[in-house]
Amino acid sequence: MASFESFDWDNLKVFVQTARAGNLSAAAKRLRIDQSTVSRRVAQLESSLGSALFSRQTNGLRLTDLGERLLRHAERVESAVIALQEDISDEDEAIAGRVRLATMEGIASLYLARRLADLKQKHPCVQLELVTSPQTVYVNRREADLFLSFFRPDGRGLISSHVGRFRLYLYGSPGYLAERGVPTCEADLANHVYVSYIEDLIQVDAVKWLDDVVEQPDVVFHSNSMIAQMNAAAGGAGLVLLPEFAVEGRTDLVQVLPEAVSTTRDLWINVHCDLQYAQRIRSVARYLAALFAADPKMQAGLERGMPDPMRSLHRHERHQDHARRPAGARTALGHATIPTPRAVGVP
Repeated sequence: MASFESFDWDNLKVFVQTARAGNLSAAAKRLRIDQSTVSRRVAQLESSLGSALFSRQTNGLRLTDLGERLLRHAERVESAVIALQEDISDEDEAIAGRVRLATMEGIASLYLARRLADLKQKHPCVQLELVTSPQTVYVNRREADLFLSFFRPDGRGLISSHVGRFRLYLYGSPGYLAERGVPTCEADLANHVYVSYIEDLIQVDAVKWLDDVVEQPDVVFHSNSMIAQMNAAAGGAGLVLLPEFAVEGRTDLVQVLPEAVSTTRDLWINVHCDLQYAQRIRSVARYLAALFAADPKMQAGLERGMPDPMRSLHRHERHQDHARRPAGARTALGHATIPTPRAVGVP
């Protein structure tokens, strides 16, 4: 191995982003530098270490054994730099910086987007980026600063806080119900057709919610977009199971058997432990928790107010050994069971 006198620490940052991106072009976009610069810096790092860090494959880059070991050390260096940055920052300074919040398309477009103006008024120097994704976003890989999910994801160094729960109901258009008839009991649901997700494109099991309430539904319209499903049902394609927040203000969808047929999903705010003390992260997490706590539709079945997510995360740090995965919200049919909200950490 070459002497560490020739080791360039900037190359380590490029290496980490390349390992997470899986290819040079994506890493270049993340780092906002040219792809050729990324390639050159990775080559310099490999030269200084005297061995290859990636194996080049047709579908991208794969870490070698040395690359895997270096990534573990590099992420610890990254964590230390983040901690240093937060430690030396002036607490009296205005809360500022970019916060990337990732979540599912439906809740981002139909709920959050219209409710984020107050966040800008409270923290004008915080630049929020709202990213929609149909799959799990890994905050431990720095794909986002915060991940708002319908489930508690696993991950090294990931800390999660349970901040709410919403209910989902069946809906149909007035025209469809006039033609096919309005179900009067759960048995009638077998005589109807449905709108749902494309099975082989589902990347998050939490959205398989139609299975919670209808056994072997006859799905006649498939889409990987919840918004497309909603509009298809509004056009008369069939019944659709939607979050209650998604149909707010719509008159072209009618609730079907609301007292008998529904299910729930929980809301979790997830952050990497390295970022939990960052003021910009805390400000957004607290805003989201307060937003959900103030909306009864986002507290379905929860009898007490939600805690401050960041305070509960800190309190949890002293009791990590007692953390257990909460019971799932799913039931085979009808209403879902309700676990107690709490913060959990994944070591």
